[in-house]
Amino acid sequence: MSEETLFDLSRPSRAGVSLPEPDVPVRPLEELLPGWALRKTPADLPELSEVDVVRHFTRLSTLNYHVDKGIYPLGSCTMKYNPKINEAASRNPRFAAIHPHAPDSVVQGALRLLYELAGYLAEISGMARVTLQPAAGAHGELAGMLIVRACHQARGEPRKRVIIPDSAHGTNPASVAIAGYEPVVLASGKDGLLDLEALETQVDEQTAAMMATNPNTLGLFERNIGRAAEILHSRGALLYMDGANLNALLGRARPGDLGVDVLHFNLHKTFSTPHGGGGPGAGPVGVKKELEPFLPVPVLEKKAGSYGWSYDRPLSIGRLHGQMGNFGVLVRAYVYIRMHGAEGLKKVTEMAVLNANYIRKRLEGTYQLPYPGDCLHECVFSGNLQKARGVRTLDIAKRLLDYGFHAPTIYFPLIVQEALMVEPTETESMASLDAFCEAMLAIDREARENPELAAGAPHTTPVGRLNEGKAARELNVCCPWPGLGRADETG
Repeated sequence: MSEETLFDLSRPSRAGVSLPEPDVPVRPLEELLPGWALRKTPADLPELSEVDVVRHFTRLSTLNYHVDKGIYPLGSCTMKYNPKINEAASRNPRFAAIHPHAPDSVVQGALRLLYELAGYLAEISGMARVTLQPAAGAHGELAGMLIVRACHQARGEPRKRVIIPDSAHGTNPASVAIAGYEPVVLASGKDGLLDLEALETQVDEQTAAMMATNPNTLGLFERNIGRAAEILHSRGALLYMDGANLNALLGRARPGDLGVDVLHFNLHKTFSTPHGGGGPGAGPVGVKKELEPFLPVPVLEKKAGSYGWSYDRPLSIGRLHGQMGNFGVLVRAYVYIRMHGAEGLKKVTEMAVLNANYIRKRLEGTYQLPYPGDCLHECVFSGNLQKARGVRTLDIAKRLLDYGFHAPTIYFPLIVQEALMVEPTETESMASLDAFCEAMLAIDREARENPELAAGAPHTTPVGRLNEGKAARELNVCCPWPGLGRADETG
């Protein structure tokens, strides 16, 4: 695990390729490039054979933690195993090699896929129409809020505020603010659910919408969502739903049937695409019939058996992205839906909920459960009991690395002290869940018997406990190797 850098592995005169002498006239670079483009001294690069490079990166890859290696229980993020058939389909050259602005006539297959995918999402969610343009979940949130604003402006009452429950996703307030609204926090009730009495007092003629997450970030189903929709609609406001947790509802509940007017999907969570590190993602938005005129342009239409883009949408919020969206992610989602079918998608939800409740029951009592009772796809514990013994939630997360597990989401949602947010997803077996639970139980025993062990973790990783705050506050990107990346010396 003490892998050296490429510069440490470098030896003079090693090479990874052996090229024949050129059989065409050779001209010096000075004749081909302007002087400013030429280095004054050669780049100080490592000298390595092919086998050096391959073995180095192979060894590094085994240190990476990823969904193909083990359970990735990030609550709210839905990091689940991704079927490889989806990858194969997305890499088919007839999809991967097409140009996003190719004439409609030569990409009818791709357009059909997009049209059918939008139809599947509309059926799954109970919405009237879906746009596939937004490139990620937060982008979908922004699109949804712009649609809300356009709707109120068309009614002649732009309004000023959007209500956000404190159990909603963390990106919601930013999306609201960028769309030009003032975010207003709605405190949850003691049961962790929407407080209808508080909502009644907050909704007025300046309320544009409420932006709720259902299931919320506590993993609880908002059973009063229908009544909340009635309160909002009675005063001219709309109900937006953050659909990042849709894998808890597939085949069981449709947001549109619950009174939701606008919904964004996280295809890279619910419908399978590897995500993390900023991408890839896709955040389609579904709307009810009244809001269709405000969807981004262009809109994909089917006429006389062929597919094409329609730009004649005078009330549209405009273009947000290329009209084919993040196409590779959309292909993966299409294959995932078609492979599962209606019954398979329903099974996805059933297994996601079963797995989360299995973990809840195994760890309940050892780890504090601030909101007891059945959860849906994720459960939220508190590390307060362990903190009282000198082991914080961060320590638990770091110690899990020594047991070979990626940590769950920690310190979120903010309404739970020392939060540990666990989402096992539907793809994990009981053996996998048991192994994770055993590690969590072992860490609790350590907190009681030898708290210093967890407090100083990790102990078996390539590097020990890092000062993450210092790294964020004092970012240093200077190159440590002499002669590399120094423009003043190398030109």
